[in-house]
Amino acid sequence: MVETGHVRVIRQMTYQPAGRRAAAVETMTFDRLRELNDGGTQRADFHVLAVVDSGHGSVTVDFLPHPLEERSAVWVPPGAVHRWDDIAAVAGHLVLFVPTAPVTRATRELVASPDPAAHWSVPDADWPFVDAARDHLLLEASAPPGDVSAELPEILLSALLARLRPPHAEARLTHPVFRLFRSSVEAHFREHHDAGYYARALGYAPRTLSRAVQQATGRTAKGYVVDRIVLEAKRLLAHDRLTAARCADALGFPDASNFSVFFRKATGMRPGAWQATVAVE
Repeated sequence: MVETGHVRVIRQMTYQPAGRRAAAVETMTFDRLRELNDGGTQRADFHVLAVVDSGHGSVTVDFLPHPLEERSAVWVPPGAVHRWDDIAAVAGHLVLFVPTAPVTRATRELVASPDPAAHWSVPDADWPFVDAARDHLLLEASAPPGDVSAELPEILLSALLARLRPPHAEARLTHPVFRLFRSSVEAHFREHHDAGYYARALGYAPRTLSRAVQQATGRTAKGYVVDRIVLEAKRLLAHDRLTAARCADALGFPDASNFSVFFRKATGMRPGAWQATVAVE
């Protein structure tokens, strides 16, 4: 974390594997994370997957707090603003990997999801398989560079992802309409804020689309689009320190006033006031 007066600057982290320059997957313990962590807020260009063995703590991902607890997992995707709030008593491992690391179609689709689950508990019945998959990945990742194929950690990462069964995996498999909608929103939310646009673009009746989104997320199609725009606005305000005018331009609003009204309606705060709450200690 870099500080300027009382203003906290969110650090941008770039994937830089230690030792093996071409490695697409890296691992570390929470002990190592404690050595590196300064309590600051970060934004990375890679995935961070944490598997917690024991202890209790907390992490904030995209401005929402999540517990760290025994036999739970945390997924921080690229671009998410996150902070390790309390990890003093947490034991487990973190897996850092680039978006192209998984080797199976299912796990590539899982990683490509624009809104992965940030936190979930691993069922007791699944834990032995998760533990074994994680241990095998750790073993291969610790091998000397000349003794291991670069593909093995990627294969074992895919096995771990499949065994972890993150909640958003089911949504992708059971809601094909939502899957198409989510991808379309991710590609076009900066230009198109109306849920009707996505219904027309995908060739579905608005009610059909909204029903699929409701089943997958509990939100309406309109609510999903609004939430995605608000999330990006928060990231721009907190990480890039953009003004309301520049956020408006980046997110397809006609002017700063229009953006401010939208943001206040969605969050209850004006952009500048919200920015101040996350920037000043």
